[in-house]
Amino acid sequence: MRIALAQLRFVIGDFEGTIAKIRDIISSAEHENADLVVFAELCLAGYPARDFFEFSDFISRCRSGAEDIASSCKTISAIVGLPTVNPRAEGKNLHNSACLLQDGKISATVNKALLPTYDIFDEYRYFEPGRDFTCIKVKDIPIALTICEDLWNLEDDPMYISCPMDELIRQNPRLMINIAASPFDYSHAETRKDILFRNVKKYGIPLLYVNHVGAQTELIFDGGSLAINHDGNLAGELKYFEEEVRYFDFDPDTGQLKAADPAINLSSPVRSKAERIHDALVLGIRDYFGKQGFTTATLGLSGGIDSALVTVLASHALGPENVHVLLMPSQFSSEGSVSDSLQLIQTLGIRYDQIAIGHLFDEFRNALTPMFGDRPFNVTEENIQARIRGVLLMALSNKFGYILLNTSNKSEIAVGYGTLYGDMCGGLSVLGDVYKTEVYDLAQYINRNSEVIPENIITKPPSAELRPGQKDSDSLPDYTLLDPVLYHYIEHRRGPEEIIALGFEPGLVKRILKMVNINEYKRYQTPPILRVSPKAFGMGRRLPIVARYLS
Repeated sequence: MRIALAQLRFVIGDFEGTIAKIRDIISSAEHENADLVVFAELCLAGYPARDFFEFSDFISRCRSGAEDIASSCKTISAIVGLPTVNPRAEGKNLHNSACLLQDGKISATVNKALLPTYDIFDEYRYFEPGRDFTCIKVKDIPIALTICEDLWNLEDDPMYISCPMDELIRQNPRLMINIAASPFDYSHAETRKDILFRNVKKYGIPLLYVNHVGAQTELIFDGGSLAINHDGNLAGELKYFEEEVRYFDFDPDTGQLKAADPAINLSSPVRSKAERIHDALVLGIRDYFGKQGFTTATLGLSGGIDSALVTVLASHALGPENVHVLLMPSQFSSEGSVSDSLQLIQTLGIRYDQIAIGHLFDEFRNALTPMFGDRPFNVTEENIQARIRGVLLMALSNKFGYILLNTSNKSEIAVGYGTLYGDMCGGLSVLGDVYKTEVYDLAQYINRNSEVIPENIITKPPSAELRPGQKDSDSLPDYTLLDPVLYHYIEHRRGPEEIIALGFEPGLVKRILKMVNINEYKRYQTPPILRVSPKAFGMGRRLPIVARYLS
């Protein structure tokens, strides 16, 4: 039996485009003599469709789409993911389902049993867990079909009451197929592969796994679909961050899977953390723009490392011709900030304009003098400069239809080192899940072969340049001290005493955690943040604004 794994990009709610894309893949697979094509979890809806699942029209169009596709499956079978209506009166209205299309109709439906409801996942909000476990058949071969999390309960996780494969294996399937929507973070690929290989070891039959690829606003899907033989040997690993359809031949008598094209590499090369984050952010930017029909990005290029890095990432994602930056020096900007920015602009070949904001800042100060009197220069005047720049960038965005990219990094967003309606403006936060120390790692990765980001931008002390001689270290701990504390608090949810026990200075820990908590209100107003870590600000981290914990 020849099976095609279809690792594709989908757009939430683009029913016409999705149906046409799936039908084209099925048609191509027929020409390759495939017997079965496997698509990803909830591919017909797009993932995560969130409260679109509450629209009956949305659900109906998913169902009619599956029936439309099924009409093409007369000599070939396909597996597609979609929401289906729960026929029982009890429970949630929907199931997260995988439908087998064959003989011109929907011939079988499997419902996801284990519904993740943690971090970015909120599936029990919409779906009722499946409780019936029956293998499907393709060419009379019994197949254990599961959906994503259904393979993750290997240790009798107390969060779940069943283990689908323990039920299905009693029916003597010859093959496992798992369709998934497994989002990227920089460490997840290894965890995911470990789970899949452990399933093969436990049940002793081969496994085909299909994941989404592409970005849906904050979430990035990295692909990496797999074929694993019954003996635990890899039969094939699809590309990361790219669409791909790959064919595998399955011998049900021997239980052996092998790539139909032996010339294709079995596995993808191992990537460094910086390379993974780079490729994920580029894909995130590209899909955010492409799926919404936008073409051009704008941002303020300050001469600092964050804006330089975002400029490079945008250029990689959209092409240099689709990046237009604005230089906005003030009387506090160093000469190097402008010259370094111009050097980067020339290297990348992007468009730019320059507006000095000193006179605009003076106008604001003059207008406010009757109220402010002789009160000393402080953060108020610093924020005015940031907001002037935000207004200019948003004007450029409005006039030309550009999307403003936010350049704040995770360290700054965590401790509130940013100005609402100023440098926190934007349609998309590119670095909001990248700590400052990781920003430097990404810059070094980009410069691995030649200098793209000027070395002076990387080596000079970071500064907002909003007052004479300002440095980030005037207001914040050094990033090499700040970031590890933030990591333990945000990623690992450790409290102050736990972090102190790891060897961090108590006063430093309490200061940092207080800054994080009192700035929650700012994070509620940030743009969507591209998620690259196991715990990002946004949909996967929900904390109250008003609270006394560590404040």
